[in-house]
Amino acid sequence: MQTNFSLAQLADPHMASSEKILRTCVHCGFCTATCPTYLELGDELDSPRGRIYMIKDMLEGGKPASAQVVRHVDRCLSCLSCMTTCPSGVHYMHLVDHARAYIEDTYTRPWHDRAMRSLLAAILPYPGRFRLALGGALLGRLMLPVFKATPGLQRVAAMLSLAPSALPSRGEMEGPAVFAPKRKRRGRVALLSGCAQPVLDPGINAATIRLLNRLDIEVVLPKGEGCCGALVHHMGKEAPALDFARANVDAWTAEIEGDGIDAILITASGCGTTVKDYGFMLREDPTYADKAATVSALAKDITEYLATLDLPAPSGAPGLTVAYHSACSMQHGQQIREEPKALLTAAGFTVKDVPEGHICCGSAGTYNILQPRLAERLRDRKVRNIESTVPDLIAAGNIGCMTQIGSGTGLPIIHTVELLDWAYGGTMPDGLAGRIDNPAA
Repeated sequence: MQTNFSLAQLADPHMASSEKILRTCVHCGFCTATCPTYLELGDELDSPRGRIYMIKDMLEGGKPASAQVVRHVDRCLSCLSCMTTCPSGVHYMHLVDHARAYIEDTYTRPWHDRAMRSLLAAILPYPGRFRLALGGALLGRLMLPVFKATPGLQRVAAMLSLAPSALPSRGEMEGPAVFAPKRKRRGRVALLSGCAQPVLDPGINAATIRLLNRLDIEVVLPKGEGCCGALVHHMGKEAPALDFARANVDAWTAEIEGDGIDAILITASGCGTTVKDYGFMLREDPTYADKAATVSALAKDITEYLATLDLPAPSGAPGLTVAYHSACSMQHGQQIREEPKALLTAAGFTVKDVPEGHICCGSAGTYNILQPRLAERLRDRKVRNIESTVPDLIAAGNIGCMTQIGSGTGLPIIHTVELLDWAYGGTMPDGLAGRIDNPAA
């Protein structure tokens, strides 16, 4: 793609990066075949190629974002399926991230949109606030039919629909803390606690710690780490996203320079994609660039790390059929596809691939709240494909996907690491209790 950015524009490193990405695109259109919004809407402007043209015109012309550009960029899930498909290696993720930040700086959204985005940014990244909000949502759900039927309140209805019907108990394995194995340790890792996940399902990190301890791996939950920044990053709010990134880099650097760590493990693949991008996000920060690059190099999804270990024979083969949902952030963002399925198979599960597995479920961070109609269509499409495999349960590695898919099916949906913990000597995941027989008992 030809570009005509001025030298003054290219002096901005963000603009220079986007210009390089734009020049990589050859207009082939392969991306349209795997873009969820194009498949659902059939509009070229809701395809990666269409968005690339609009972003180029906006950035190159130095124009404030228009309502049309905002509408179509907002509809992008950042599922990154287009990056897997693209034969030219267009780094669409960095381009659309820049476009969102540019939109945030140059476009004034309607007040109700600003209010919703500010509310999400002020609550979701903070576990304490999020827990309080979920408590309030229990009362708000009583008004759900009214919100659904009232024009302009569909986002509120979507938010309440996604909230759990009962507030999960606080986790027993919260940080900052160090969890040492009973035997001589053969490794030491940091584990990202995260923000929404430990509130919605504290059993995920607890299962991770138990499993790693039985494998003689010491687990540290460092002081000072928190939200990875993805939630605000994908809303174009760059300053808070970078603040979250710096705080985590500081927390993990203290462990790297202290007792040392072999890896930084992440149990939510959406967070993993962002942490692995810290080196790029902070590349222009002289204080953090090198440290962020080190952190990104150490970051691993939990299944990516477990695949490097010599696991024992499972203590009891569960003998259940599992439909494996590969989150977009896992298969497209991190290019991790086979490890989770191989681990589940080795643990005694029968693993089934989901038809159209490359198509997003509609979760995408805050997307299922900000774009509820499209998100619901994609969720229903995903659920139909999952249920066509006739599984006993669903396995996934991202809390957002688990919440989204779980809102549309009666099948249990369990984090991959909880199933592995169960197979290798742990207890049955809470999400299966009373819903399925325990063949390993």
